[in-house]
This record gives sequence, C-alpha cells and structure tokens, in this order.
Amino acid sequence: QVALVESGGGLVQAGGSLRLSCAASGRSFSNYAMAWFRQAPGKEREFAAGISWLNGRTYYTNAVQGRFTISRDNAKSMVYLQMNSLKPEDTAVYYCAARSGGSEARLSDQYAYWGQGTQVTVSS
Repeated sequence: QVALVESGGGLVQAGGSLRLSCAASGRSFSNYAMAWFRQAPGKEREFAAGISWLNGRTYYTNAVQGRFTISRDNAKSMVYLQMNSLKPEDTAVYYCAARSGGSEARLSDQYAYWGQGTQVTVSS
C-alpha cells in the first residue's frame, strides 16, 4: 500500500506557474504508476496527467498538453506536476493517485490510492 500527500497549491494569476508535489510513503514506490487528477466545482473528477512505473512514459489530457509536465523521482518517492501558462479553467482541487503497475490509465476507478487534494485557483 501507499499513502499520498499533495502540496504546492495556491492562488496564481492567469499565465502564471505552479509546481505541485506528491509525497508517497510505503513500499516499492517505483512499482506504482502515478497520475494527477483534478476536480473543478460542480464537475466530476477528471484525469490530467499520468506517468508509467516501467519506463517513466508520460501522457496528458488534451486540455493540459504542452502546458503541464508530470515527473517522478523514485529515489525520493515523489511525483511532481509543473503547471505553466495557467488558465482560469485550470482552477480545481488537484489529486495525486497511484496504481500498482499496469499500462496507461485515465479513469479514476483504475487508481486504488489517493491523496487528500490541494487547491489550485487561477484568477483572470
């Protein structure tokens, strides 16, 4: 099992940047595929970015492609989400999620472990 704690959220103006961090505790972090999801007010939780456990391959939803970068540091059991050129529509609670092994996964039901979330607010 793995426990996840997000940090780094906050208030930023449109066009600005934020870096979210997710600290994982537990065994064999390198065997977990990781992802960031987000949930805006009144909307369902949606996939934002993912990174595989095997080769570190990354994948993104179209809305953030080219602006967000997901990365991981297995030695530190950390996952990051660098968010650039932020837009007001990026405002949401951002969640870190983990799943054991597996291929690319974009559905929340495919992830067994979740953090508590961190708020990101982008003002116009």
